Amino acid sequence: MWIILGMAIFALAIIVERVLVIYLKNRIDSVSFVNQVIENLQTDNIDGALRLCDRSRAALPQIVRAGLERLDEGPQEVQNAIELKAMAVIPKLEKRTGYLSMTANVATLLGLLGTIWGLITSFQAVAHAEAAQKAALLSSGIAMAMNTTAFGLMVAIPCMLFFAFLHEKTNDLIDEINENVARIFQFLRHKSVKSQKDYEPQTSSWQK
Repeated sequence: MWIILGMAIFALAIIVERVLVIYLKNRIDSVSFVNQVIENLQTDNIDGALRLCDRSRAALPQIVRAGLERLDEGPQEVQNAIELKAMAVIPKLEKRTGYLSMTANVATLLGLLGTIWGLITSFQAVAHAEAAQKAALLSSGIAMAMNTTAFGLMVAIPCMLFFAFLHEKTNDLIDEINENVARIFQFLRHKSVKSQKDYEPQTSSWQK
């Protein structure tokens, strides 16, 4: 029971940390941000676009800033910079979420283990008890043994629900980032292609 309680506290810490990352650290009006960046690019105000990116530590501004910093080095460097930054930032959005699924499975198994262990202990106690006490001891021992399974399920079910919820929200956030980065990259490409009119960007991981 104490080990299952420890798993519950561990899961709660992950849930709180992931909610803070997804809903606070990466909370940004992406539509407004992209529109403002594009407006600055259209007027060649690169410094203004960089300042917009510096206002937030969310994943989207970090990736866009990496491309803006390489704007003068050509479209290929811009694309490489964006891809490298995306590979460094996006995995942080998915970090530790998988532990919730693991915690749910472990809590369930610990509950079953506790039940089996409790039943073994109960039967051993009954074997040495008087006949009049066997029924009472056996029912009491089984009731206590089943508590571990119940507690394990009480921990596992919320963990699975939060895992599904956070996994879906993380995927939605990554898709939104990819879409907005692709939009901004088109403007960055046109700005950087001055002597390379026929440049065709390669399909990158963040455009898939």
